[in-house]
Amino acid sequence: MVKIGPKIGPAFFDYVTGSQNDRRPKRQNLELSELLRLLPLFFLLLSTGVIIARLFYLQVIRASYYKDLSENNRTRTKIIPAPRGIIYDRNEKPLVSNSQIFPVPREQALKLMSEGKKLQSVVRREYLYKDAFAHVVGFLGQISEDEVILPIFSEYALSESIGKIGLEKTYEKVLHGQNGRELLEVDVHGREMRALGEREPVRGQNLHTTLDLDLQLLIKDAMSEVERGAVIAQDPKTGGILALYSKPSFDPNIFTLRLPFKSAQGRSPRSDSGQAGQAVSSGSSAEYQSAEEILADDENQPLLNRAIGGVYPPGSTFKLVTGVAALATGAIREDTIIEDTGVLKVGDFSFGNWYFLEYGKKEGPLNIVAAIKRSNDIFFYKAAERAGVENISSFSREFGFGAIFGIDIVGEAEGLVPSPSWKENEIGEQWYLGDTYNYGIGQGYLLTTPLQINVMTSVFANGGTLYRPHLVDSQKKILKKSFIKKEYLDLVREGMRQSCERGGVAWPFFDFKVKNERLPIDNHDFIEEGSGSAKIVRIKVACKTGTAEVSDKDKNPHAWITVFAPFYDPEIVLTVLVENGGEGSSVAGPIAKKILQNYFEKK
Repeated sequence: MVKIGPKIGPAFFDYVTGSQNDRRPKRQNLELSELLRLLPLFFLLLSTGVIIARLFYLQVIRASYYKDLSENNRTRTKIIPAPRGIIYDRNEKPLVSNSQIFPVPREQALKLMSEGKKLQSVVRREYLYKDAFAHVVGFLGQISEDEVILPIFSEYALSESIGKIGLEKTYEKVLHGQNGRELLEVDVHGREMRALGEREPVRGQNLHTTLDLDLQLLIKDAMSEVERGAVIAQDPKTGGILALYSKPSFDPNIFTLRLPFKSAQGRSPRSDSGQAGQAVSSGSSAEYQSAEEILADDENQPLLNRAIGGVYPPGSTFKLVTGVAALATGAIREDTIIEDTGVLKVGDFSFGNWYFLEYGKKEGPLNIVAAIKRSNDIFFYKAAERAGVENISSFSREFGFGAIFGIDIVGEAEGLVPSPSWKENEIGEQWYLGDTYNYGIGQGYLLTTPLQINVMTSVFANGGTLYRPHLVDSQKKILKKSFIKKEYLDLVREGMRQSCERGGVAWPFFDFKVKNERLPIDNHDFIEEGSGSAKIVRIKVACKTGTAEVSDKDKNPHAWITVFAPFYDPEIVLTVLVENGGEGSSVAGPIAKKILQNYFEKK
């Protein structure tokens, strides 16, 4: 029997049933050649797709971005700095000016202008009175990379300058104004072709201060022989700062010359201060000739505003606070008598009265008024002991010691009001009676600023109101009122008045007189002692001197005086500090007298 295999069927070609070993390689070769022929087409289609996608991204998705970029390639925006606001004193006298200068040498500037080409001037800040107002007005400096990212400077460019200290810093946003913009067309090389548009700058607002230019200049002159010190004057009825001077000082124009336009030569004489522009010397009327010298003087620290940031033991000026604390706590009364024994002994330590130590004399029985008049140490040692250290510290803080008032320029120091707990925590020692004695006469650990002493004196001058010291009227604020009984204030005031009269210790103010026929004679504050062109007026004043010992016995004590005038209706409170100057009456007293004498003669 013949066995028949399965039937293939007519749907298949014959070679399917035969041997396939010689046929399969032929099909594989055919597929590979076809792929090789299609490969260029594949790459062509892929490249075309990428190009189309990129064009879509550039012309549709990023169209606005590249349009702006294209525009910027042919345009340039130039900043037009806004003129800075002018700072005025209380009598509308400018303390600064803005002067236009050219950022190219004068000859080149004139040539360009003669050719009809537009020349952009640069405004430079000038400080008209140089080192007289350096610490209070301040100066400008180029904005830093750290500052420019702050929200307050969001519209500033790195090329701009800002206030670095003083009023220039505090009132930066008021004085700065709004910069303008100029849109320029440029060619492919960046050369300016034509102006396309301009937005005018908006000048900064002017700043009207409580400062008195004439008084500040008087103070600078009176302090001409002093190496280091400070003077501050206030209106006791408002707290407004009339003058604030720190020495050593410096010419702030030195810092403005360091700005980008420092190499400019020649400028327009125009000035928007209301006065003709004045040339600014590259040097200073002070001893410093460069910014590097100012910054490098670590010993004298000319950038330190000693009037608000220098801290010193106040010496006998603080006896006014000790007296109030003793009266208010009932430790002493108006008729309390304390005998001057010359020296008090506490263990192995002796605490003497200055009069006994210098002249070997005692002053007998004293009440609070006589003790202030004579600045008697024995009285205030005992008054402090009776009042207690905690009460003295409490009343010190009532007057603003140990804290800042918030004056509207930076750099205010708190000082230090000590206490037993403070000494234990900071020094690791208990509080001794000798510490209380020292505290009572403004020595020991107590540290104050000239501003704090002046504010304290203002409280006695105006009858019990503590104003925030300020340089712009909008910052006027009553911090405290009627926190001391009038009877206590009156006793202290009377002691201060007698201190400035014969028999007191402030000898420069004995029979304080000036020549000024314009002063209102009331036989109260102003007493006539002459007539006609030779009219002499005696003015009643009140004051307290201080001689503050320092820890370095090789150095002189700090010389203090704080004074208000006239006595019954005060209009000025003045504090003078001469650092390591010596005795308050002999050193600070004559300076204060010279200042007030000139002040009242010019009224």
